[in-house]
Parts: sequence; structure tokens; C-alpha cells
Amino acid sequence: MKLSLLDRSRTRAHVTDAETLRGSVDRAVHAERVGYDRFWVAEHHAVPGIASGSPAVLLAATGARTSRIRLGAGGVMLPLHQPIVVAEQFLALEALYPGRIDLGLGRSVGFTEPVRRALRRDLDAVETFADDVVELRGHLSGQAEVTARPASGRVVPTYVLATNRGVDLAARLGLPVVVGGPLLGTDELDQALRRYRRDFRPYDASSPYVVISLDVLVAGDDASARRLALPEAWAMARSRQTGEFPPLEPVEEIEAAPRSAQVERRVETWLSSAVTGSPAAVRRRLDQLVAATGADEVMSSASTYDRDALFASDAMLLDLVA
Repeated sequence: MKLSLLDRSRTRAHVTDAETLRGSVDRAVHAERVGYDRFWVAEHHAVPGIASGSPAVLLAATGARTSRIRLGAGGVMLPLHQPIVVAEQFLALEALYPGRIDLGLGRSVGFTEPVRRALRRDLDAVETFADDVVELRGHLSGQAEVTARPASGRVVPTYVLATNRGVDLAARLGLPVVVGGPLLGTDELDQALRRYRRDFRPYDASSPYVVISLDVLVAGDDASARRLALPEAWAMARSRQTGEFPPLEPVEEIEAAPRSAQVERRVETWLSSAVTGSPAAVRRRLDQLVAATGADEVMSSASTYDRDALFASDAMLLDLVA
């Protein structure tokens, strides 16, 4: 089982956005120190609970503080960018940090209608994601009509962040796929991954590669790990109630806060979807997940308010397969 991390630069109550970004870089430094092979960051625009909207900039800062770990985007939302611009950004990163850069591609067009207006995106716009991925790959490989710079001579591995349609696209283009969210644990995912492996068309000697992304938190016992997951579960439940995705809050404040039965149900639903617990309990659940999906890699996207506890969880998670 291969393990990696996705850091979404989750904001925290009583902490500035600038501190949040520095915390993402610190987490990458820690991940490299304890032995992770891959660390990704995300792209979210004008989302209240997330500080980073520019993965290329954050990766440049992260690369300057690390020396070995692979760095990537999980992912760049391609409908919001021209393919040549994305190629130029990631070719520059590859030139600065050779052999260490990955590029995950998603298709989101924005969190809310005001955000989509600010991004000049329309939900009714023609879908061009597949063509844009092909065009971007041409720029990265130096085979497009114009040559994107800098020319590095190295391949930047490209991944598709997949819904059901995305899994089929990844198979058609011979690309690795990252799946998570609502698809996990469903018959739909099982069917999609069967199609992916059956219909995969190798590109430049590629072979099927599946990354499963979900929240994983490890602590000394199940109850402690569950408390680590509570800030994210609370934020998700409150977002359904208020329409805004809030910063993570300290566990003690959450436990003391009043809540409706509906919010409590939503908290419990989210907690049940995450993988949390003691090292032995988490290992069992991950083994089951990998056995069910045939995944080549598990990528934890977990967050919690307490950074020290998050770093400890990251280290314990890696120890499960070391």
C-alpha cells in the first residue's frame, strides 16, 4: 500500500490565512522528514474555509523548503485556465524541482454563482475538459503547435481527478486516476474502476493506476482519532446549515456548542465516511479499501484544528506501511 497526502490549506479559527499557507508548507516539510513520497495541494477559489487558490505558487514555496518529496496539484481546475498557461506553470516547477512535480487535473468551475462570475465561467458553457487535457499534454510534451517554456526535457506526470465521467476519460487517454468523495464505497465506483482497467488505452507505455482519496486520521485510540476528525465533520455539517464553509474550530469549542438533531446526524454521517482510529483499526479499514478497489495508492486529505496532532497522525499513518 502506497500512501500520500493532500493538503487543502484549511483555515482555522483564530489563525490568519497567511499562517495557514505557511502551515501547509510546514506539513510538506514534515511529510518529507517522516518518509512520504508524495504531497499535493489543492485549488479552491474564494472558499471561506480554504486559504489557497493558486497551487502553482504554493508548490513553488513548498519546493524551496523540501528536497526529495514529490509535489503536485490535486488538482488544477482546468476549465478555469488556458492549457498553455497551466503547462508553463508546471514546466517551470519541473525545471526548478526536476523529477518531483505531478499535475492532477479537475473540472470544477467554481464554488458559487458569484465565484463563477468572478472566474468568468458559466455553468452553461460548452464542456471542453477532454480536449483541454489533450491540448495540455501536447504542451507538456513539446508536441503542440507552439512550444511552452521552459522546455525541461522531463515528463510531468498527469492525473485525472475523477467523477464517473472522469474515470472513463482517464482510461481513454491512458492516464492515472484519482477517485474519492461520493463515489467511495459504492457499486458505481466498482463498476467505474472495472471499466477503467478494461478500457485503458496505454499512452507512452502507461498502465492503469488508481489513487483513492479520503480523510484518514490516526491516534493512539479510536476515541482520540474520532475527536481529531470532529472539526472537519462539524465544518461540513455547519456548511449545509449556513451555506458557507467555515474555518476549523478547536474540539473543545465544538463539544461545548449547542447543535440541532439534524446537525448531529450530519456530523455522524461525515465521521462514518472517514477512516479514523487506532493504528490497528485504520490499517484494517485501509486493507479492506485497497482489497475492494485494487487501489495502487491511498491519498489522505484529512485536516484537523490541532496541527501538532495532524503531524502526529501523518507520521502514524505512514508507520502503518513502513
